[in-house]
Formats: sequence, structure tokens, C-alpha cells
Amino acid sequence: MDGLNANAYARDRQLYASAVTSTNPPGHGESVRASRSWWDSEASDYHEEHGDFLGAHSPDGEFIWCPEGLHEGDWHLLGAVAGRDVLEIGCGSAPCARWIAGQGARAVAVDLSAGMLRVGAEAASRSSGPAASVPLIQADARRLPFADASFDVAFSAFGAIPFVADSAGVMAEAARVLRPGGRFVFSVNHPMRWIFRDDPGPGGLQAVFPYFDRSPYTEYDDGELSYVEHHRTVGDRIRELVAAGFVVQDLIEPEWPEWLDREWGQWSPLRGGIFPGTAIFVASLP
Repeated sequence: MDGLNANAYARDRQLYASAVTSTNPPGHGESVRASRSWWDSEASDYHEEHGDFLGAHSPDGEFIWCPEGLHEGDWHLLGAVAGRDVLEIGCGSAPCARWIAGQGARAVAVDLSAGMLRVGAEAASRSSGPAASVPLIQADARRLPFADASFDVAFSAFGAIPFVADSAGVMAEAARVLRPGGRFVFSVNHPMRWIFRDDPGPGGLQAVFPYFDRSPYTEYDDGELSYVEHHRTVGDRIRELVAAGFVVQDLIEPEWPEWLDREWGQWSPLRGGIFPGTAIFVASLP
């Protein structure tokens, strides 16, 4: 390692130590409060930047799994949904739930943020189809307000799971509300992204952080937690699913498509052509 790279590495390690690691990481309640406040305040800006790509402004929605642009209509990760009860966990403005409703599912969507749900309600109000009647419910992913065995399918497209301190509890809740044979699919940041800087350019290609350090990424405003993401390894995710009673069927690591030239945070054509930025877990109950 030359002197320039050594200095950059030292700065990254100092940043990591001050901004990421914590001897007292935020628990579930603190994470919930921070995430609710963050997404309430960021709902408008988020949709201005990403809404068109996600189909969030469409009254009938779209179903994009990840920044790589995987569409459920092409991948069919949820299986046949017509006539089935389907729950979206961490729905944001619920474009995915609206799209699923248009495929004949009885869709229900939950999210922690009232601000995100208001954006979804406005979009749904312009639909003349089944998307208009999708229930949008404000709820904590670890305390879903549904009876046991209420749904055939549950999914989360970058919702809830990365922002929850007790993600194993979310897996257990998903298992609880699913019927025997039910399917659970969720997309999250690929765990290996945690070893790189949050940079879509060449600066984001150098591994500088330890993969096995589960300390969350945190941001504080006047001493109050304002944003948090919790890191889990691939093995952690598998064990959480198995402990909840699921059988893991697939793990999809999307390749970057040639047609996509947009950047989204650390996602970019440059990084996406070298390693995956997203992991999509597919599991089912026996």
C-alpha cells in the first residue's frame, strides 16, 4: 500500500470508528423512532428523486425489487398471486402492493412512516382499478397487526428489514402471519456492500471496512439518532430465516443490466459490473 492509499485508508478507518461503530448500538425502539422521523421528513424528496424509476407516481404502481431494476413481472419471485392474500412489509408509498393488486392479489401494505403512506394514498386515489382499494396501514414490522396465518405471500422490497435492530423478529412475524406453504421474499442491501465506502465511483471499489462487524451505520442530529441501517452478513440472514421456520429456496444477486445508466447512492454501473449491490432472499414455510 503506497503512502497516498495508506492515508486514505487511515481516514476511512477513523470515519468508520466515529460514524459506524458503537459500544451501545440503538435498539429496536430507538431505531423505530429514528426511521419513522427520517422517512416522514424525506418522503417528498425521496419520491422526487426515485419515484419515476419505482413507478411510485403511477396510480396502479410498478414492482421494482431493487436499484438494478428487476421487475416482478419478469422474475415472478412471488409466484402466482391472483386470488391470494399478499402482504407488503415496509411498503413505503406502496407501488409494489398496487401493482400486485392489479395482478389479482388481495394486497395489504404496511409501513412505519405516515409520510410515505400519504404519498401512496394520493397515488392510489387516482386509480380506477383495484389499486385504489389496497389498505395502507401504519405499523411496526416487528408487531404486525394481523392474526396468525392471515396471508399466502409476504414480501419486502428494500423496506423495513435494513432499518430494524431486531430483523430476526421481522422474520418471525412474517412466519407468524403466513399460512403453511406461504412464501416470503425480501430484497436488501447486499451484505458485502458494507465493506466499501458509500461511493458509486472508483472510490467505492476499495474494501476498507470489516464485513463481520455488525455495528450499524448511524447518523445523529443534536445528539438524537436521526438515521440508522443495521448490518447482517449473508449467514446471519439465512440463520434468521431458518430460526423463524422458513426453508430458503433461493438467493438472487442481481447483475447490473446493460440498459441501466443511473446511479442510486452506492449503486452504479461501475460497481454493479463488479459485485452485487442487492441480495434477494426467497423462502417458504413448510
